[in-house]
Amino acid sequence: MSTLVVLFNLKQGADRAAYEQWALSTDLPVVRALPSVAGRFEVLRTAGLLGGGPAPYQYVEIIRFESLGQFGEDIAGEAVQRVAAEFRAFADQPLFMLADAL
Repeated sequence: MSTLVVLFNLKQGADRAAYEQWALSTDLPVVRALPSVAGRFEVLRTAGLLGGGPAPYQYVEIIRFESLGQFGEDIAGEAVQRVAAEFRAFADQPLFMLADAL
C-alpha cells in the first residue's frame, strides 16, 4: 500500500469555513469512493507544533491506495479532475509527497 501526503496552506483570502465545508461535502466523498482508495482518505487541520508555535502548513491530506497505477487511472476521471480544480482554487502551492510504509 502506498500513501500520498499533501501539505498545504489556503490561498490568501480563501475562506477557511468554505474550504472545510467543501472538503467534507465534496473532496472526501469523491476521493474515498475511488476504487484504489476505498475509504482510506482523511483531511487534517493542523493545531501547531508539538514544542509550540504554528505549524508550517494549515492542512494535511493523507490518501492511502493499493496501486499507484490504479490510483493514476482513478484520478484521471472527470469527477476527480473537477474536484482537483476546485482544490487548486483553495490550496496555495500544495506539496504532494508519495510515501511507502517501512
